[in-house]
Amino acid sequence: MRLWIPKHRQYTYPDVMVIRGEPVYADKGTTTVTNPMLIAEVLPKSTQNYDQGDKFTYYRSIPEMEEYLLIDQTRSRVMQYRKTEQGWLLTDYESENSVVRLGTVGLEIGFGDLYEGVNFDEQELANDK
Repeated sequence: MRLWIPKHRQYTYPDVMVIRGEPVYADKGTTTVTNPMLIAEVLPKSTQNYDQGDKFTYYRSIPEMEEYLLIDQTRSRVMQYRKTEQGWLLTDYESENSVVRLGTVGLEIGFGDLYEGVNFDEQELANDK
């Protein structure tokens, strides 16, 4: 599903979006929404700077947006941004025993489940080729 960000006149295709309540569509169709409260992106090396920079700037302009996850695909690391009254708070998880708490949806997910089946050594070998 596509996301339209009116303030920046940008379309994006997040890896995961969660919407509270009913989706608000950008047009008469049902393929483009405007109101996610949580977005998660898996970070390939090719887009990690964009996902952490400009794309996050775009996402922060969405009034409903409360939580942003950046999931590293090359090592055990998740960056979680949560909207607070003071601004966006970063929690950086890097331990293989970490548990990410998603406050917007009342879910906890451990790295064991999040990275199940991922072999980082094999990925590094593939990336080096």
